[in-house]
Amino acid sequence: MNLGRWFVIAGLVFVAAGLLLMLATKLGLPKIGRLPGDIVYRGKNTTIYFPIVTCIVVSVVLTLILSVFRWFR
Repeated sequence: MNLGRWFVIAGLVFVAAGLLLMLATKLGLPKIGRLPGDIVYRGKNTTIYFPIVTCIVVSVVLTLILSVFRWFR
């Protein structure tokens, strides 16, 4: 497959992801990066953020997307 086709496919994936994120905020679903289970520590002068659940969700979604691409290949 040539490089141009990969860029088009990647662009369509990014557009679809953006539309899904916009739809999720319209439906009142939690924003990505602020999911329940993500750990936030707020001290006096420090804020530390551990997006554990967000990382798991992103990993699962990317695994599914790449598996579908591999299946079609």
